[in-house]
Formats: sequence, C-alpha cells, structure tokens
Amino acid sequence: MSLLGRLLIAGAGAAAARYALREVRTSPAGPALERTNFRGRTVSLAAGPALAAGAAAAGAFGASSGPSGAAALVAGVGAGTVGLYDDVVGARPEQKAAKGFAGHLAALREGRVTAGMVKVVGVGAAGLGAAALLAADPRVAGHWRRQRQGPLGRGVDVLLGAGVVAGTANLLNLLDLRPGRALKSGLLLGAPLAGGPHGGIAAGAVGAAAGLLPADLGEDVMLGDSGANALGALLGVALAARTGPLGRAGLLAVLAGLTAASERVSFTQVIQRTPGLRELDALGRRAD
Repeated sequence: MSLLGRLLIAGAGAAAARYALREVRTSPAGPALERTNFRGRTVSLAAGPALAAGAAAAGAFGASSGPSGAAALVAGVGAGTVGLYDDVVGARPEQKAAKGFAGHLAALREGRVTAGMVKVVGVGAAGLGAAALLAADPRVAGHWRRQRQGPLGRGVDVLLGAGVVAGTANLLNLLDLRPGRALKSGLLLGAPLAGGPHGGIAAGAVGAAAGLLPADLGEDVMLGDSGANALGALLGVALAARTGPLGRAGLLAVLAGLTAASERVSFTQVIQRTPGLRELDALGRRAD
C-alpha cells in the first residue's frame, strides 16, 4: 500500500471514529455513559465504542488480505466490546472492590466473577481469535516457516501472537489514567507500524486515535477500557503480523514485564518524575 493509501486509511479512521462518537453520544444510551474524571469533570465514555468501531473498520479495510482484515475486526471489536462491559458493569459498587489482576483472581477464588475478569478472558479470546486468523495469512511474517513447524509449533506461535495482542491491549489500558495519555501512546506506537505490508491496520487505528485526541485532551470524553483495549489490540495485531516466533516471544516478555511493574509502580508518578515524558504527557491538556 502506498503512502497516499495509508493516509487515506488514517483519514477514514478519523472520520469514522468522530461520526461514531456523535452517534453514540446522541443515542438513548449516551447519558448512561457519563462519568466523572480524575479532576471531577463530567465526561463521556462514548469515545471508547466510537474508537473501537472506527479503528476496527478502517484497520480491516486497510489490511493486506482477508484473514488480516478479519483479525483486525475480531481484535478491535472483541476487545472494545468486553472493555465496554467492564466500563458499564464494573462501575457498580459491588464490583469496585476488586482492583488489578490480583484482585480479580482473589474474587474468582471466592466464587465471584467480576466484570474485570470477564474483560481479561474476553480480551484474551479476541487475541487468540486474531492470532489464529493471522496464522492463515501467507503474507504474515514467518508464515512458511510456521507451515513446516507442525501442529505444536504453529499452536505455540498462535499463543504467542494472542499474548502480544492481549498484552498490548492491556498496556494501553494501564496508561489510560489521564486525558490523552493512551491516545498519545497509541500514536507513538502506531505511527512506525503504519509502514510495511501490514501498515494499513495500524494506519486505521492511528487515524481513529488522532480523530478523537482533541476531545480527549479537552476532557469532553474519555476512552475507558473499551477504547484503550481496542486501540491496543489493533496495534497488537499489527505487531504480531510483522514478527516471527522469536519476535513475538520478545514482545510478550516486554509486555509481561511492564504489566508486572504496573502492580508495584505508578506509571503516572514515573511520567511526572521524568523530564520529556512529563512535558509530552501534558501537551495539549487543560491546565491543572
């Protein structure tokens, strides 16, 4: 795909996400998506499903093949849907006690299935479905090597791909603690991925993120789990499509390390203490 083609896909992603945002906000479900952000302002979670729909549609349209396009749809829509479930159901008082993966596991041991656990399983399933579809695409990096590996080797590779998709979705969600942070992170990760044979998937996600960034920075909307998970999952598909088993294993190790670190270290505090990151994080945001 040419540079012009990728720019057109990015533009389509931005237009689709903005259109979807308007439709969701004016729908009967719009008022139920209002939340209070960290500063006490009323914002709308409508940006989450809007980004999931716009980015998944544009990413699928920009994919280099049918299987890769289907992988983008499964990852983006699947992760966005279970993220929206957690945004809505997880806001209930009885759900708020379980925080983090450890909290959801503890609740499960007590016989309670939290909305967060539904999201974890759902994002994992979306990642597995997307990775299985990528395995059927001869244009994906390492395809012919996978065909010679046998069922076990191909199965391991699919699991690694699923981990990359789910892990990237989770990482973007962990960063969605301040206006614009997850979208900026998605833009920084997705822009380099917009090149190459599978760049159309990333281009669609980047365009949708750019289209919603002004409203997010203005604290008019927020992504919530739905938008952050969908954006991360789509970028995870773009990453998995361009890497072989070793590359996927390396990416998964990095993602697992960052996830484990988030249980002990506040990413917000790290960003605030780091020159450069602090200024980039605050760029375009309302003054405190």
